[in-house]
Amino acid sequence: MSARTRSVDVGGTDVVVIGAGQAGLSASFFLRKRNVDHVVLDANDAPGGAWLHRWPSLRMRTVHGIHELPGMPFEQPAPDERANEAIPDYFARYERLFDLPVVRPVNVTSVQDDGELLKVETSDGVWTTRGLINATGTWRRPFWPHYQGQSTFLGRQLHTADYRGPEDFTGKRVVVVGGGASATQQLMELAPFAAATRWVTRHEPVWREGPFTEEYGRWVVGMVEERVRAGLIPRSVVGVTGLALTDETRAAIESGVLRRWPVFSRITPTGVEWDSGEHFSADVILWATGFRHDLDHLAPLHLRAAGGGIQVDGTRVVSDPRIHLVGYGPSASTIGANRAGRSAVRELTRYLDDAGRGAGRLSGVR
Repeated sequence: MSARTRSVDVGGTDVVVIGAGQAGLSASFFLRKRNVDHVVLDANDAPGGAWLHRWPSLRMRTVHGIHELPGMPFEQPAPDERANEAIPDYFARYERLFDLPVVRPVNVTSVQDDGELLKVETSDGVWTTRGLINATGTWRRPFWPHYQGQSTFLGRQLHTADYRGPEDFTGKRVVVVGGGASATQQLMELAPFAAATRWVTRHEPVWREGPFTEEYGRWVVGMVEERVRAGLIPRSVVGVTGLALTDETRAAIESGVLRRWPVFSRITPTGVEWDSGEHFSADVILWATGFRHDLDHLAPLHLRAAGGGIQVDGTRVVSDPRIHLVGYGPSASTIGANRAGRSAVRELTRYLDDAGRGAGRLSGVR
């Protein structure tokens, strides 16, 4: 069904899923298994979620932690295959195999409380629904920090979301800002092309050796989950996990490419400067400073807690049990998204079925 755009009539449905990335497709799979009437609204022109927008030079050999969607094995592509082609192809085949009701491109502009129902306003009209699973991820919300003098910089500034490959940095002096995997991957890739690089982070990088065990994974999820339960802005799963110390990163550390400098104090027209007076001349500043959750369309529901985040128990929004967030907080990973999709569907359909007993059962729920 995903090959056809606008293939579901605008109107009423039991559940609306917003977003067709890993979390949204997982939720749709489990809704389909329960025969729940639903629609998946996706802003992209094609299947693939955020993977459609990954930089073209990202290859499968450097992609970390791809986990297969429920019910369909992920056959590992060739190491040199582009990630922004291989994974979207897998998502497209998944949508076709399970005939998931994905409608695209549809941009959700707001979700409003309409009594017993939720009103989902979109670029294509309005859906009304009894339940909502939000799976919009973060890709459309790149985070740009602000520093003194930033507007005076005469060179180029770009976010990691805009990175297209190392050739753009040939002969340039480059500052890479950020302590996550995207920063290190892109820095190692562009360094051989650049005239000079400097890597700056707010905190010392945490390098982690050894396999990602299930026990360690539970600890990571617990650290993130603790914050969302309290209604605080969630830390990223990647940020808590740390950076993988591989043969490639070891070599980059030894060569000085991954030598970390503390973040600068100000930006000048010709580079960056520290309070010590040291100045690094730069042509480009690459902001590998992460993303924020794409939740502006939920603002009319006033879900944010005093701590700045949305208080979530598992995937359920504490202040409105009709709404579940998947790919948020502890489920913002490929394996976490699958589990969150299953959990959200199980809890949401149970709640809606109980709430609707006086007016008929939720369609299809057994």
